Amino acid sequence: MWRLNKVRHKAGRQQGDSLEELRLKRREQERALRQARRDRQLVSKRLLLTEDEEQPEVTMDTTPGGQDVVNLFHKLQHSGPEKEAHLKALSKALRDPSAQLTFIKQENSMHLLVGLLTGSNAQCRLQAVRCLHELSHSPHTEVAPACLPATPYLLTYLSGPSTKFTELCLYTLGNICPESEVVREKLLAQGIIPALATCMENQRHNLAVVEAVGFTLSQLLQTKDAVEKIIPMVLASNLPSHLLSVLTPDPKFGLAPAIECAWCLHYLICSIEDTRELLAVGALLQCSSLLVSLGGAVAEGNKDDGMELLVYPLLRCVGNLLSSCPAEDLGTQTGDVHLVAALCALIRAYLHTQPALARETAWVLNNLTAHSDEFCSALLTLNLVPGLIQLLPFSQGINTMTLRVLANIAYKKKEFCLRLAQLGLLSALCATLKMADQEVVTLSLDVLFMLVVSGEQVSEEFVRQDGLSLLEAIQYNSEGEMRRRATYLLEQRLLSHQQDLTATLS
Repeated sequence: MWRLNKVRHKAGRQQGDSLEELRLKRREQERALRQARRDRQLVSKRLLLTEDEEQPEVTMDTTPGGQDVVNLFHKLQHSGPEKEAHLKALSKALRDPSAQLTFIKQENSMHLLVGLLTGSNAQCRLQAVRCLHELSHSPHTEVAPACLPATPYLLTYLSGPSTKFTELCLYTLGNICPESEVVREKLLAQGIIPALATCMENQRHNLAVVEAVGFTLSQLLQTKDAVEKIIPMVLASNLPSHLLSVLTPDPKFGLAPAIECAWCLHYLICSIEDTRELLAVGALLQCSSLLVSLGGAVAEGNKDDGMELLVYPLLRCVGNLLSSCPAEDLGTQTGDVHLVAALCALIRAYLHTQPALARETAWVLNNLTAHSDEFCSALLTLNLVPGLIQLLPFSQGINTMTLRVLANIAYKKKEFCLRLAQLGLLSALCATLKMADQEVVTLSLDVLFMLVVSGEQVSEEFVRQDGLSLLEAIQYNSEGEMRRRATYLLEQRLLSHQQDLTATLS
């Protein structure tokens, strides 16, 4: 968010007070905007299907599924060569939500599954964890706590040799942890965070497992007690470094692992006040570098399906980290000035198809230019400002965020103001001053103020474009902040005119 510090101009004390009020209001808006970036709870459940299966239809019918489960449970209580087949049938039967309740109510049913999970028969172990996985996907809140007897073994198996088995364990743990505090307390006590860190380290080359670790961790990081109980443990582990190492999309496997890990990083960043540890391990540099790569790809027309699912969390990581990164470190922490070009390319790519994503991108550009002369200068030297000016007619918050970016540039240097005027910003502001959106008009007046006081030639050009009549219309037809700003600009113009007249008469 751009800020107006107290600057001494000809108008003296009245102008200083006005700028101080603007500065305070911008700080309040900055806090509100940053808070708005925090996601709501996005926990979900996933069912990992085998290659020969299709997504099942869910039914609440209580008779056949429940009866099948009871029959299969009784058959499994007796040893025999058909046990594996009975377990496979049970895993399919447990897709019925009513059958899930029926099963957990059977005496010793979970102990039976745990026994099969820890037995010597590898195929029975696989089918047993499949049954637990089906149970973890249940919509009934009482099912997750019923799975607790199996959790120590699920965690132990994360270090096993079978990747498919490990995936099933991870998705099962990820499914049961969000909705029950009791389950989370047990999992934390049993060491789920160190287990996830070890699993990701050991399986860093197996992207399917890495994706599953990311899913399970994201489920934990979104729970209501994450800030107090989970995030400190994650930060104390090597998980942040492992998450960052995954932010390199694999051309064969796709974007999924990077997407999961990027969301994990976002949940970490937006939940802590002090991000120095994450900055120290290169979080801002890694996320910025990947955004530069993605921006370069879309600029060349290579916009893969699903790319926006990775762009979203990366934008939020970078935007929130920028807010806490010291201004003097921005250059080294973000790589180079080509980040602004990448952000502008992403805005253009998603402007019409996903305007919310374009707005998020403009928000990051706003944070990037708020305290950096270098990045403001880059927008001018890379000829990116005309593209920003073209965004001003767009609604849905895109024009307001773009106005803040332009205000950041104008505030930095008088030379920047002159350059903005030469690029056609004055005529664009004359258009935005006529809009019905009060926030757009107010921001336009703020930017106009900085341009007008930067030099007489800019002020004269604004007058030639019939800008005074626009200000007079706002002064007499509006209320509150817009009227005050319009009146103040007109007074500035009158004062300047009087001073010129006095100098001529002298």
